[in-house]
Amino acid sequence: MIDTVIFDIGGVLSVLGRMNFFRKFDYTEQYRERLMMDTVLSPWWKEFDRAVMTEEEIIDRFVQGDPEAEKDIRHVMKNINGIVVRADYAIPWIRSLKERGLRVLYLSNYSEKVLRDCPEVTDFLPETDGGVFSYTCHLIKPEPGIYRELIEKYDLVPERCVFLDDLQANLDGAAAFGIHTIRFLSHGQAQEDLEALLKSENG
Repeated sequence: MIDTVIFDIGGVLSVLGRMNFFRKFDYTEQYRERLMMDTVLSPWWKEFDRAVMTEEEIIDRFVQGDPEAEKDIRHVMKNINGIVVRADYAIPWIRSLKERGLRVLYLSNYSEKVLRDCPEVTDFLPETDGGVFSYTCHLIKPEPGIYRELIEKYDLVPERCVFLDDLQANLDGAAAFGIHTIRFLSHGQAQEDLEALLKSENG
């Protein structure tokens, strides 16, 4: 019996928009790709989600990796609205699950900066029953501690939960606790897979 559906946010309940975000700036395509490598594709990007370092310290690390691009790195990082985009299906999907008596939670590697700069993206939060952002507990998926944080906070029975994420490593981290998992490739596919699992487990 499954009683709880847990969603990732970036790439699941929202759309990743980094390509279009960088296209807003008047740079060549080659230079946009360079700035992406300097920032969102940098190993330091995940530190926004972990929130142990300050935002300034992380941006300084970006600059250290490409000092010649310092001015533009700092420019694009001032406001990253558009780095993720609102998904129209998020609220109806959550509501449809809750109407069936299921609890809906989120578990996301998510930074305070993204939350602040892209407020429209997470308009679905009041529809959920809660969840865990990585920046609040200073842990990121697939580290075991972040799953344990969610389980303990909401007194979850892992075998009665299903977790949807777009990254297999994050699903593997959840599965290690006994949580059912679904790889999100598209909204339609994930919705079908979830319905099949609920039918199988709940009848």
